[in-house]
Amino acid sequence: MVRLKLENVCKNFEGFEALKNVSFTVAAGEKVALLGHNGAGKTTLMKAILGLQPHDGGRIEVMGAAPGSHAARMQVAYLPENVAFHSSLTGREQIRLYLRLRGQPVELADELLERVGLEHVSRRRIGTYSKGMRQKVGLAQALIGNPALMILDEPTSGLDPISRRKFYAILDDMAARGAAILLSSHALTEVEARTDRIVILSKGQVVADDTLSGLRKEAGLPTHIRIAAKPGAADQVAAMLNAGRSNGVTVDLTCAPEDKLARLREIAALGPKVRDLDVAPPSLDDIYDHFSRRAER
Repeated sequence: MVRLKLENVCKNFEGFEALKNVSFTVAAGEKVALLGHNGAGKTTLMKAILGLQPHDGGRIEVMGAAPGSHAARMQVAYLPENVAFHSSLTGREQIRLYLRLRGQPVELADELLERVGLEHVSRRRIGTYSKGMRQKVGLAQALIGNPALMILDEPTSGLDPISRRKFYAILDDMAARGAAILLSSHALTEVEARTDRIVILSKGQVVADDTLSGLRKEAGLPTHIRIAAKPGAADQVAAMLNAGRSNGVTVDLTCAPEDKLARLREIAALGPKVRDLDVAPPSLDDIYDHFSRRAER
């Protein structure tokens, strides 16, 4: 079931085209990464989806309703990069307030704060919280009511590595329950392994929309293979594979995607001359750079 649908969405600011015919969908249980450089249109698009600003053309459906409508707002959660809460309230008081506003039992506050790892500071004033702790309060707020669609703008800003891992575990759980997730982030290494599909915006236009494997295939970028040769055999291995050397025992080679299996067979045929190897396909950073540069051209 499609939770979010965009068809040819456009937005202009005094002659400047911030969004140009943006089209994509986010289905139930799907985690979609929205990537783009600063000024690419990500925040403008999110504001249009949330109904915080009107779009000039095209169509947006949020849970089958108009963005910003009561039907949409009751099923959508939003977490911005920089959250703002009342500094004099405790974390528990703040979440209880949001629960009352959403018509939910205030007793759920402790459960939500424990879920995001704030149970030990729930009775401290938010003014004493670090940026990462405030971001966790924002996540607890976003989880209220088990939303069907989550819009997350740089949500891991300020979180330490352990907290980021727990954050994505929560997203995995939400997606398993059927929530659709649209996540904007500059932390490409994070989203590479944590999302199902990637949408890349450049100058307000969608320049790529596919799974990571699909984007790799379309980009056709080379695969890097690093081979650990047996001591004393590196020169021979490099010569036999027509590859380069990076140090005493390591041999590096690069090949086109369609040649990868053939090259691996060549390496396997070397038998005991090879101790180990590491295959590195194009990273999301490489793919993002490829599609962004192509759009510029």
